[in-house]
Amino acid sequence: MQVQTPRDRHSIPAASYDYVEATKGDISGLRVAYSEDWGYAAVDPEVRRVVADAVAAFESDLGCTVERANPGWDDPLPAFWAQMAADTDLSGMRQMMKGREKEMSPHLVDLLSHPWAAENFTDAAASRKKLYNVMWRFMAKYDLLLTPTLAVPAFPVHTQGPEIIEGRMVRSTEWMCFTFPTNLTGQPTATVPAGFTKDGLPVGLQIVGRHLDEETVLKASGAFERARPWSHMWPPLIGQLGL
Repeated sequence: MQVQTPRDRHSIPAASYDYVEATKGDISGLRVAYSEDWGYAAVDPEVRRVVADAVAAFESDLGCTVERANPGWDDPLPAFWAQMAADTDLSGMRQMMKGREKEMSPHLVDLLSHPWAAENFTDAAASRKKLYNVMWRFMAKYDLLLTPTLAVPAFPVHTQGPEIIEGRMVRSTEWMCFTFPTNLTGQPTATVPAGFTKDGLPVGLQIVGRHLDEETVLKASGAFERARPWSHMWPPLIGQLGL
């Protein structure tokens, strides 16, 4: 949510509505798409279960029409990494990295060490445009798109990401498969608590809106949290610490 400023050519005028008040709005009658895996991603079964139950509330409790649907793009992860590199001070960060590789995330080291070519960046820009065109055509039929926020529940500290999800070998970045596509398209997106796994780990629900339609995303986030309140729930660890 940006405020227009001459310092940023991508900035936009401030919203004409109050962000907090927007969360109190009604979303009955909205058309909602639900994609549990983009049509290709490996997703932990517990995440699928918790998110499917949360999505059901949009129809049963909030008066929306929900339809299972996938936007229909191929996995855009390669384009995302190239776009990140293109938007980075690659030379400066490579200088900062020298001799400090062990202090940095392996994902970042790989990004900075890759021998990027101009074609990688132009291909990524073209892929991003294609992704955006797929998304706006898809969202022309829906007011909102719901997905899991992450493909897995929380995993151990110092782990880059699980390499097996739903019995499939995956890249260690696949757990982020739901979040970066909307970074590429620029959709307004929120994540709200969807529920908990059988082990008590939190699972997020990602709520995606049409281009620049933050207000509907805020309304949906507030409406869902009222339908499925969670502020009274605390992880077992908190009780063990006596907090």
